[in-house]
Amino acid sequence: MPKMKTSKTAAKRFKTTGTGKLRRLQQNRQHLFEKKPSTRTRRLDGTVGVHPGDAKKIKRMLCKR
Repeated sequence: MPKMKTSKTAAKRFKTTGTGKLRRLQQNRQHLFEKKPSTRTRRLDGTVGVHPGDAKKIKRMLCKR
């Protein structure tokens, strides 16, 4: 059986914490900042946890158990 390959697109979007939980960046924080209030962009800064229903699928893409 060949080795499983990591999905490179998923590896760029998700990070695993030391305890094995998945984190992701929030959306709407990449461009078009002129029309977004600074309070909104500050609120969107940082990472959030991945929804539990998606975690199993994402871990498979990252080749984590």
